[in-house]
Amino acid sequence: MKVPVKEEFLKRMKELLKEEYEAFLKEYEKKPQKGLRVNTLKIDVENFKKIAPFEIEPIPWCPTGFYYEKEEKAGNHLYHVLGLYYIQEPTAMAVVEVLDPKPGEKILDVSAAPGGKTTHIASKIGDEGLIVANEIDRKRIRALEENVARMGIRNIVLLNERPERLIQAFEGYFDKIVVDAPCSGEGMFRKDPAARRIWSLNNVLSCSITQRNILRSVAPLLKRGGVLVYSTCTFSPEENEGVIKKFLEENPEFEVVESELSHFFDKGHPEWVDGPKELEKCMRLWPHKVRGEGHFIAKLKKNGEDVNVNFKRKVEKKKHQKELELFYQFANKYLDLDLEILNLQVDNNFVYHVPLDLPELKGIRIYRHGWLMGELKKNRFEPSHWLAMGLKPSQIKRVLELDKFQREKYLNGETFELDDEDGWILFTAENFPAGWGRVAKGVVKNYFPKWLRDIEVWEE
Repeated sequence: MKVPVKEEFLKRMKELLKEEYEAFLKEYEKKPQKGLRVNTLKIDVENFKKIAPFEIEPIPWCPTGFYYEKEEKAGNHLYHVLGLYYIQEPTAMAVVEVLDPKPGEKILDVSAAPGGKTTHIASKIGDEGLIVANEIDRKRIRALEENVARMGIRNIVLLNERPERLIQAFEGYFDKIVVDAPCSGEGMFRKDPAARRIWSLNNVLSCSITQRNILRSVAPLLKRGGVLVYSTCTFSPEENEGVIKKFLEENPEFEVVESELSHFFDKGHPEWVDGPKELEKCMRLWPHKVRGEGHFIAKLKKNGEDVNVNFKRKVEKKKHQKELELFYQFANKYLDLDLEILNLQVDNNFVYHVPLDLPELKGIRIYRHGWLMGELKKNRFEPSHWLAMGLKPSQIKRVLELDKFQREKYLNGETFELDDEDGWILFTAENFPAGWGRVAKGVVKNYFPKWLRDIEVWEE
């Protein structure tokens, strides 16, 4: 194995894999697999294939996923900036495919940053339904927001809360839940030196406790008849079959169910944890058997009759109507949008469209109440990049396709001259929204976000 790892890990893997161990070991002499997933909120797969800037190859278990060569700078490309695709490890794409979100469903992503599963769910349900994306780590949630904005997702709320506190607002609320649990990261050893360095058996056991606690916290949030998908990017039985075994013992209303995608992957191993035979319905994605870094996935169904729960809805008060006058002035001048369909709310001078089906979230730490329209400033409304990326060019009254010179200036955050009337304008690149600019006396003030100019952070 060219990737240096601790001997204790290798010994454990040899005991588990037996005759497959050498094949597993040999896989680590190869380069990590790289993948991207097309954002169908912006472009369909067939049209993306026509404009793909580098060679791509389909990922069998994800209709919108493609392999690309590591040498390609996919994170630096214009199409990434425009939100046409999300860079994601190929086996990680299987998680949401197993979850199988449908339009109209209410879905919780428990540990959502940096946004791979969240953005994948959004591409499945479109505007019909609701995503609640929760991330407990305040430092990581910024990356989640940036990816959600870049991909133009509208029907979403971002929370910054401990999973166990969600029950006060969401008990029995969700149709589907995904728990991509924090783990020891053994599946990331080929690409992440830090994961190799900090690995220990104690960390494996500590992660398994955290994982069981998360599952215990979110189980009551799922409707009867709903589906919960648990996943990790690690190989250890303690964090995988062992966690599911304990969960089933504590929650007999749940069962492991077969996924339609299971034929792509290996079965679970109940014998590794002295568990029930149904653990074979779990899925293991080994790097020596599929083109990817590795994952474990369990699809769980909550049995029983669904109980009708009357959730207290968030109702906007009239007190905000005066504050919203600046937004309406902007919208009437620049947007070609049915404002009646927007459920507007003002919080700390930020204007949001709050999803209509959202219950009252009193006592819950909210990071973003919904689709961020922009910010109310002194005597004006300033639109957000999230608003620009969530709209179609046809929904904006002033649109300009950037030429080559203007595009270079704009994407670098520079000003440039433009002979046009004063006011806001949506710039597009190859007819996709790129962001806002504001013309003043023939000069464009640039509102392209600073976080997108730093191309070093585009790779994930």
